[in-house]
Amino acid sequence: MGVTTLNAAHATCRQALVLGLDVSGSVDIKEYQLQLQGLSNALLNDEVRNSFFVMPKSPVKLLVFEWSGPNYQKILLPWTKISNEKTLKKIASQLSLKKRDKAPPTTALGNAIQTGINFLNQQTDCWKRTLDISGDGKNNSGPEPHQVNQPNQIGNITINGLIIGVDTPARLSHAEIEVSELVAYFSNRVLAGPGAFSEVALGFADYERAMIRKLVRELEFLALSVVN
Repeated sequence: MGVTTLNAAHATCRQALVLGLDVSGSVDIKEYQLQLQGLSNALLNDEVRNSFFVMPKSPVKLLVFEWSGPNYQKILLPWTKISNEKTLKKIASQLSLKKRDKAPPTTALGNAIQTGINFLNQQTDCWKRTLDISGDGKNNSGPEPHQVNQPNQIGNITINGLIIGVDTPARLSHAEIEVSELVAYFSNRVLAGPGAFSEVALGFADYERAMIRKLVRELEFLALSVVN
């Protein structure tokens, strides 16, 4: 067992996880509810739940915020230690009941990343620190993501993405090309840090499935790193 594994096994916080939800002008009220309900359901998924509790003595800390313009970042769930089923069910219920507030229409992805990094810097005792940014478009206001996610700015933080594409049944359609462009944009401009990756949701109705896959991948990777 290496030094990193030993540190992880004895950490009081296994992972600090920040989820940033896109509520810019391209997200309507119905899509907002699909995003929040999808996250709520994903947290209660059996695989995700098991991953949260794989190391009960070293729990995960979770914070959720929504973002749009440069000056709009609102906490939906403050830092919460996911130490038991009761806590997980409570926060899932709270998130599912959130109603959309008025937010600027712009997409300040760089500012959202800065905000997430600031939150994670409040949890320096955690073995792993992860920021997940959900988004359905490119930055159009404030600093560009690649200007704020450089190694000297984020340290050991990992920035993952949940890309929300246009839902379409057609193959090789214009919408699918847009999804491909957004995946490339996130890969080149947004993702950063050790093991960074993205998941794609084809529309907000697919958000729950993509969130489940992402959370399982993040949490299981950590669990395997500790156990092996």
